Parts: sequence; structure tokens; C-alpha cells
Amino acid sequence: MFSPLRRGPARLTPQQAHRQTSDRQAVLLDVRELPEWEAGHALGALHLPLSRPTAGAGLPEAAQDMPVVVICRSGNRSRTAADLLDARGVEASDVVGGMTAWSRAGLPVTGDRGIGGGIA
Repeated sequence: MFSPLRRGPARLTPQQAHRQTSDRQAVLLDVRELPEWEAGHALGALHLPLSRPTAGAGLPEAAQDMPVVVICRSGNRSRTAADLLDARGVEASDVVGGMTAWSRAGLPVTGDRGIGGGIA
């Protein structure tokens, strides 16, 4: 049953996530699939498709022993990933609105060919 007092990972605005990851207080982890990642992702993000941690894979080395901010396209997969990581003892939060909100906020996005990627 749904509880309005649900506890769990924090939800961050794109601006809050950008500040935390730019200051290296946390690592930004993009859980979208490869074609989405290649189209455009947040500058400095690490890639780990949701299917991998769901199947039991660990975090990339650069994200180990660090708080993690999870992002996807709209915020649904990132919420799932943050919950999964939180259950494993990882300090995790997710970005409300995902890469769509990140891009709308004017935050840096890069594609495989450099700055200026799009959101798939």
C-alpha cells in the first residue's frame, strides 16, 4: 500500500544534482540504454544501463564509495535505480524530470561527438 510518508532516496532538481556532481560531492550515473546515452548525456556522467544493476552488476569503479545521483530520460528509471542502490547500502538520489529537465534547465549535455548532444 502507498504511504505518503515513504522514506528512501532523495529526489533532486537538475540544478541540485549539477551542483553536487560538479563539486564532486557525488557521482552522476546515467541509467538509460546505450542509444539514449550516445544521443546525449550530462557532461561528466557515468553510464550504467538500468538492466545491469537490476541483474546484480556493481557500480563503475569511479562511483564506488561515493554518493550517487541517478538520472534517466524522465525520472522513472532513475527512481527505480536509486531505490535498488539504496537497498544495497549505496547513498543514492535521483533527478526529478531526468535528462529532459536537465536539458531544459540549460545544463551541459554532450553526445558521442562532443558538446551539444540531444536527448533521446
